[in-house]
Amino acid sequence: MKSIKSLYKIGNGPSSSHTVGPYLAGQTFKERYPDADSYEVTLFGSLAFTGEGHGTKKAILGSLPGAEVIFDRTTTDLPHPNTMLFKAFKAGKEIAALRIMSIGGGALEIEGEESDEEKEIYPQENLTEIITLCNKLGITLLDFIYKTEGESIKIYLKKVWDVMQASVRRGLEANGVLPGGLNVVRKAKFLYEKRCYNESSDVTMNRIIAAYAYAVSEENASENVVVTAPTCGSAGVIPSILYYMQYDRGFPENEIIDALAVAGLIGNVIRTNASISGAECGCQAEIGSACSMAAAAVAHLFGLSTEQIEYAAEIAMEHNLGLTCDPVKGLVQIPCIERNAVAAMRALSSVNLSHFLYATRKISFDDVVETMYQTGLDMNEKYRETSHGGLAEIYKDHTS
Repeated sequence: MKSIKSLYKIGNGPSSSHTVGPYLAGQTFKERYPDADSYEVTLFGSLAFTGEGHGTKKAILGSLPGAEVIFDRTTTDLPHPNTMLFKAFKAGKEIAALRIMSIGGGALEIEGEESDEEKEIYPQENLTEIITLCNKLGITLLDFIYKTEGESIKIYLKKVWDVMQASVRRGLEANGVLPGGLNVVRKAKFLYEKRCYNESSDVTMNRIIAAYAYAVSEENASENVVVTAPTCGSAGVIPSILYYMQYDRGFPENEIIDALAVAGLIGNVIRTNASISGAECGCQAEIGSACSMAAAAVAHLFGLSTEQIEYAAEIAMEHNLGLTCDPVKGLVQIPCIERNAVAAMRALSSVNLSHFLYATRKISFDDVVETMYQTGLDMNEKYRETSHGGLAEIYKDHTS
């Protein structure tokens, strides 16, 4: 497995696979062929179907100004649902062509090449192997992470946490309508400030966590800077619950950083053994993964055992199985923003269940990750970020 640095990427929304990845792909291609006088980029699969709503063309033009961007919605024989074909020209003649896949979370694969994005630093392939080693050495998951990554990972995670906090704060202050034509009004500030006179402590907690999730997700939808956690479309889940834990529950920042590390390990296992790409496995791969990561983070914060952390992550993923990726008009707004809030609250519920019931569990985390992947592969293409099915097909604007 790679470093968790490659899981938490800082960039502009609204989609890690549709904006962060394509931007980096354009940058990579330009660095290889800087002498070209023109470029052409063809988008296939999910990038072609939802790239306009997700801002893919804008992202590519950000790194390849003046490039011609083509949306190919007919080609089906693809190495990955998020495939791009880059071509470079000089004096009217093609001098290079390269297929690059945006595989989720801003990560790239270049056809015919080994990824040099990050070296493999974890020899273990799944969580069972990791926990077995931890038990043998008598160490925690956090000890294992810092032992493998080195103490310098804390510096990077501090930077990640700073960006996450900033996205929460900006989102709580912002008003207005999100871009894209759906006329979705920002709700984070309203949720945060709308306290009922007889509100219970549990309702307050859920409302505040939801407000934080909305804040980040609305910042993402506005193409502002967020952190892939593990994707842009699910970027609101982890920041919302950890922001609540620090500022509403009083956990110190160093413990929040540690929780981010544990969440990153869980995300790494999912990415290695399944997928974090909505175009490949539906929203279960994005929101499900974020929910699972958040559950592990909170379980660690609460001082739960390694087995309880695993069970919390398993519960969170298991109850997102089959979740489709069906963004209306290809925008990361409906149902994506609301799903971030629901997933954050579900993560906390998963921790509570794990606390009491971990000794009776039957399903391992690795089992549910494999199940998620197989479910994603079996899922009809129209439910995998193409906007051909689900809410994307059924939605009618009842306000007009």
